[in-house]
Amino acid sequence: MGLIFFFSSQPYEQQDLRPTMNFYMNLDLLKPFLSLIEFTYYGETINIENRGVDGMLEFLIRKAAHLAVFFLLMVTTFLALHHNTNWRFNRKVIVSYIITVLYACFDEYHQSLTPNRTPYVGDVVLDSVGGLIGVCLILFFFLRKRNLKR
Repeated sequence: MGLIFFFSSQPYEQQDLRPTMNFYMNLDLLKPFLSLIEFTYYGETINIENRGVDGMLEFLIRKAAHLAVFFLLMVTTFLALHHNTNWRFNRKVIVSYIITVLYACFDEYHQSLTPNRTPYVGDVVLDSVGGLIGVCLILFFFLRKRNLKR
């Protein structure tokens, strides 16, 4: 949560990945792959024509980071509850997911207070999906463990 808070408090200019990517990689190699992707996000058409190759790649990295970070938040919250409470399994999973979604909401609110950052409910949905992937992974491993004990 602290790491998410730290990154959400940085203005976009401090997090811009494009100069670093352009310095270390020839992004033109990705153009054939990225040109296949086009969708609408927050009322904007996301494609390489509008954002360029570097902007498109940065957008995809940022959204993948949303999924990954909130996946990790879900899993680590569950593990903390699993090792520190005597709650039933279902309760640990549900409470962990609720905490993850509420923190996603708080994170977007926090971004609204940060210069050059905008809150967007779509990011909360994306964060929640990351948490849901964490739920699926937890269920998979715990059900597998239970079946192996049989």
